[in-house]
Amino acid sequence: MSNSKTWFITGASQGLGLTLVKKLLENGYCVSATSRDAVKLAEAVGVDDAKHFLPLAVDLGNADAIDQSVRLTIDTFGKIDVVVNNAGYGMIGIAEQIPGQEIRKIFDVNVIAQILVTKSVLPFMRKQRSGYIINMGSVAGFVGAPGWSVYSATKAAIAAFSEVLALDVREFGIHVTVAEPSGLRTGFLTEHSLANNDIMIEGYEAVKKTQQQYLATNGKQPGDPGKAAEILMELAEKQQPPMHLYLGEDAYKRASAKLASMTTELEEWKSITISADFR
Repeated sequence: MSNSKTWFITGASQGLGLTLVKKLLENGYCVSATSRDAVKLAEAVGVDDAKHFLPLAVDLGNADAIDQSVRLTIDTFGKIDVVVNNAGYGMIGIAEQIPGQEIRKIFDVNVIAQILVTKSVLPFMRKQRSGYIINMGSVAGFVGAPGWSVYSATKAAIAAFSEVLALDVREFGIHVTVAEPSGLRTGFLTEHSLANNDIMIEGYEAVKKTQQQYLATNGKQPGDPGKAAEILMELAEKQQPPMHLYLGEDAYKRASAKLASMTTELEEWKSITISADFR
């Protein structure tokens, strides 16, 4: 079986990224996938098929390295049809205690890297007058939980970036979706994907309780990464994919409740809101 689209996926050595790469290769797509270690990535994928699979070691903090990986993908497969900005990790803690360097680091990985990859691939997509960019967000970017303030801020930034990007590139036939899952059963809550800052300050009981609850769900999350990967593959075949796509029943319920609450508050304060204009 052979499919014509070429995919470029970051953060592909584990979790949803790895699952997606495997499913794409099983279905005959060409896949360029990045990780910090190309050898380990190739071993994790377990497919020796140079015709369809290009594993790349890329430092996503290095714009030149990203540009080189995009050019190599184009040279190998002739084009890039779908980009999945999947690389990222989680962080639990309280804002006043998380070191500034850790805050900058997670923004570099979860936000800046996605923007740099997008910047690098857009000239090629504009030239071919088509393309699809899937940015991995999170329901936490819209409905946060205690202890996830910094992580939620990175995912809210990705949602806002994706929304405006979609407006900017629509005239070139390029589509953008921000995928916003709740808990997928991956290694997200393990030490390899989660920066867990122990709270050393008295109080913050809601944060401490939520922290324990989340960590207790590791390996029990309701979200199926295989089904999520299949959904992303289906989206890439749609002529008009959604701007936002929440994944999982929990994500749907949380987003629905937030929208209702926001609508109520907006109307409650409408007179104050509009009173800020010149009359």
